[in-house]
Amino acid sequence: KIGEGAHGKVYKGSYGLYGEQIVAVKVLNGGNTPEEKSKLEGRFVREVTMMTKVKHENLVRFIGACKEPFMVIVTELLPGMSLRKYLTSIRPEKLDLHVAVNYALDIALAMDCLHANGIIHRDLKPDNLLLTENQKHVKLVDFGLAREESVTEMMTAETGTYRWMAPELYSTVTLRQGEKKHYTNKVDVYSFGIVLWELLTNRMPFGGMSNLQAAYAAAFKQVRPELSEDMPRELMFVMQSCWVEDPNLRPSFNQIIHMLNEFLFTLAPPSPEPDVLPAVPASGGTITSMPSARSGRKFSFFRQIFTMKAGNKARTVL
Repeated sequence: KIGEGAHGKVYKGSYGLYGEQIVAVKVLNGGNTPEEKSKLEGRFVREVTMMTKVKHENLVRFIGACKEPFMVIVTELLPGMSLRKYLTSIRPEKLDLHVAVNYALDIALAMDCLHANGIIHRDLKPDNLLLTENQKHVKLVDFGLAREESVTEMMTAETGTYRWMAPELYSTVTLRQGEKKHYTNKVDVYSFGIVLWELLTNRMPFGGMSNLQAAYAAAFKQVRPELSEDMPRELMFVMQSCWVEDPNLRPSFNQIIHMLNEFLFTLAPPSPEPDVLPAVPASGGTITSMPSARSGRKFSFFRQIFTMKAGNKARTVL
C-alpha cells in the first residue's frame, strides 16, 4: 500500500503480460448502506468516464478499471511525491522562479485540456498534483470529484478543500454540505490562483485559519492570500485575475497559459543543471529580469480584458 484517502486505498502493482509495467491500483470504498453504495458507484463511473475521455501529458495516464469484485482504477504510477509533500520538504526555502512558473504552466495545460472537454475538476490543490521522477514536471491526478459541465445542471458544493475552493461554492447563509449551487469551470481558475500563490511563496494559504475560517474569509470578506512586494507584477496580475470574486471576470486557462509563457520569456535563462538532480533541490538563486516591450504590451492587453476592480478591493491576509 502506498497511500490511503477518504474514498479508498492506493497500491503499487504490476501490469502487462509479464508484469513489466509498474502501476498505481486505486481500490475504492464500496459503502455500507444501499444509498452509500449507489453514491460511491456513481462517483466511480463518473471518474472512469472522465479519465477515458481525456489524454494529456500533464494528466496521469489511465490504464483500466473494473467494477467487480471491487471498484478499481489503474493508472500509471509516478515515482515522484505529491507537490504538497515536496513543498513541505523544502520549506522554508522557495522554489526557483523558473521551476515554480513551469509547474504552474503544466497545471494550466492540464486544466485547459479538461475544460476543452467540458470537465470541471473541482478539487485542484497541491495534494492532487504529482511530480515526475526528474522533478521537472507535475501531473494532475484524482478525478473523483470531477463533473461534466452542463449549463442546465445544478451541481453540489460538496467538493474540494475549503482553502482552495472558489467563493461561489459556498452558501450565502451557511456551508451546508450538499447544497445545490450554480457554478462554472471558473471555480478551477480560482483554485489555480491559490496554487500559483503557493508555488511562489511555499506557504499554506490562509495560514493561521481553520478550513472553515478560510472559507468564510474568502467568501464573505473577500480575503485573499497576501501578495508581497517582491513578487513579479505579471504574476501578481495573474493571481488577482484568477481569484477575483466575479467568476465571469476570471481568465480562461488558455489565456493563463499565454500570460505564463509571456512571463517566462522575460526571465534570464536558468543556470545549467548538474548531471544528477538532488532529491530536494535547494533554491535561492537570483533571477534577473530582462525588460521586454513585447511582454509589456501583452500584459497590457490582458489587463484591458479583465476588470480588476473587484480583485483590487479584496483584503489580504496579514
